[in-house]
Amino acid sequence: MHASLIEILRAEKPSAILGSHGLGDESTLIVTRDHLLDVMQWLRDDPRARMEVLIDVTAVDYSEYPAHLRQAVSPIDEDSGNSAAELPRYEVVYHLLSMSRGHRLRIKVLVTEQDPHVPSLCDLWISANYGERETFDMYGLQFDGHPELKRVLLYEEFEGHPLRKDYPQRGYQPLMPMPELVNYEGNDTAH
Repeated sequence: MHASLIEILRAEKPSAILGSHGLGDESTLIVTRDHLLDVMQWLRDDPRARMEVLIDVTAVDYSEYPAHLRQAVSPIDEDSGNSAAELPRYEVVYHLLSMSRGHRLRIKVLVTEQDPHVPSLCDLWISANYGERETFDMYGLQFDGHPELKRVLLYEEFEGHPLRKDYPQRGYQPLMPMPELVNYEGNDTAH
């Protein structure tokens, strides 16, 4: 199944695909940012794919990854004009599931440090909302068109993005005053 789905996508959207690989039941497509919405809508709506579920949205910071290992995890087609040594720092990674067809697919999008923007998938899958917010919170990547892109795990005043490789291991954050607690009757509980 996976190989045929990748072959179909390569045939139907050749300018959208930068690379692909598979190992067992795990197949991955590397898609251009400009074609992400088109490819994802096709994967959701085409009866050959029927990716009804967006399981997860996350990212990877490859800033400290050697180029030869990067090529192993994100093989780029030779005719794409890219090489492993030139790949950008980040990848946004999506995991899709077709419950009706019984297959999974991983989609990766390359994102540069200078332009860390990706289109939001919230209009295609409601489950993208939380994953995009978490990825924004942990990596600082922007999801254009997201209905409410703000921190979801950390407090608003938190400085930096802790899953970036350059985040200090002993990062100190500003101290924030504890919120005043109010009981269910509306009376202050702090006395």
